Amino acid sequence: MASNVNPTVRRRRLGQELRRLREAKGMTAEEVADRLLVSQSKISRLENGRRSISQRDVRDLCGVYEVEDQRIADSLMQMAKDSRQQGWWHAFGDIPYSVYIGLETEAASLRIYESLLVPGLLQTPGYAEAVIPGTVPELAPDHLDKRIQVRLRRQERVNDPDRPLRLWVVLDESALRRVVGSHLIMREQLDHLAEMSQLPHVTVQVLPYDIGAHAGMSGTFSILEFDDAADSSVVYIEGVTSDLYLEKTNDVHKYTIMYEHLRAQALSAEQSREFIAAAAKSHADGAR
Repeated sequence: MASNVNPTVRRRRLGQELRRLREAKGMTAEEVADRLLVSQSKISRLENGRRSISQRDVRDLCGVYEVEDQRIADSLMQMAKDSRQQGWWHAFGDIPYSVYIGLETEAASLRIYESLLVPGLLQTPGYAEAVIPGTVPELAPDHLDKRIQVRLRRQERVNDPDRPLRLWVVLDESALRRVVGSHLIMREQLDHLAEMSQLPHVTVQVLPYDIGAHAGMSGTFSILEFDDAADSSVVYIEGVTSDLYLEKTNDVHKYTIMYEHLRAQALSAEQSREFIAAAAKSHADGAR
């Protein structure tokens, strides 16, 4: 059974603490790797939270960093233990974007810019069933079913009764116009999108074609923010074979400025709902 502990976030926090200890010691990752007879890439992966951290790894690193306070060492060891537990998504097997799901599950707010399709958190089952095999054409049927289940399970985070996700989406008009599956599926999807946009913690803005050039033309991205001050914001950029996670303050700041420009150029929330409703009607007409 999956634990309530979020292993992705635990690994990330532990990695940040280990990096802080290394920097306080004035050591480079290469120097630490030489001391432990491991690769420098392993130290980097431990610190960026992308790799599972064993209690033995923590013990060895505490030795190198000469951690004398046993309470600190015990806390790091417990974080390592928690980080090896499984989140709910592990029940679905090998999910390629599991690191992102772990961050999304813990995030307090999520800002998304999407240029081509409706974001997964706002997709209907019919749209998901059509778009996933379209974007991953050689996906085996059993893997397709798992992807759909995971996508729908992720959506529970948006309406979590105890801690709803603050979701802000800037969506290019092309995502509303492209016929994914059928006109009927698109009409249902856009009706659902308009309905979700009326929730107090969900905002959807549309970037119409006639806005011209805009800050998002270099590609889609998401910005995740967390309640805990120990968890810095993350910019997520999805790739075909690997994903990119940007956590440096300067990188996050640049994408935040880009997002502010996108929000300023997009239609207002109310204008966007009207625009989405009109697009839904056009698909209804196309289905006849």
